[in-house]
Amino acid sequence: MERTVVGVVDQRTAIEDDFVAFVAARGDALWRSAWLLTGDHQLAEDLVQTALAKSWRAWARVGPESFEAYVRRVLFTTYISWWRRKWRGERPTADLPETPSTTHDADARNDLVAALAQLPRGQRAVVVLRYFEDLTEQQTADALGISVGTVKSQCSRALGALRSSPHLRRDDTDNDGGTP
Repeated sequence: MERTVVGVVDQRTAIEDDFVAFVAARGDALWRSAWLLTGDHQLAEDLVQTALAKSWRAWARVGPESFEAYVRRVLFTTYISWWRRKWRGERPTADLPETPSTTHDADARNDLVAALAQLPRGQRAVVVLRYFEDLTEQQTADALGISVGTVKSQCSRALGALRSSPHLRRDDTDNDGGTP
């Protein structure tokens, strides 16, 4: 038993050494490809690291001869998946944006909460899931355990009630000189 464990450990060390040698030999070429895709040094490094991490387990299966093609394919598909996903991270800028006025936002928020509180629970749940959580009608129906038709009718009634809510009516002073 001990002899086979030592053999597996030696084999694993050899595979790791081969992989490290591959990364040392071809890492710069992979980085250049990633940099051409991303146009950013750090994103290119992240992309290569992610592609190598995803490819590591396939080293023994793919073999050293065709491993670079395999890694490049993973690199490109990973880049495409990054490109397609919605970016929700921070973006550094030289200038800070203007800070919005908090008094009007707080008043509007309080008015909205008061108007939502006037709705029946089912309508309120549908409005919150559809418009604040940005779920589809089907996702809302699944979350609430109701039919899509019920979601549509509850949403229609809720929006009608919100349109006529005194909490959300605008005064003539809120307009910019146009007609009320």
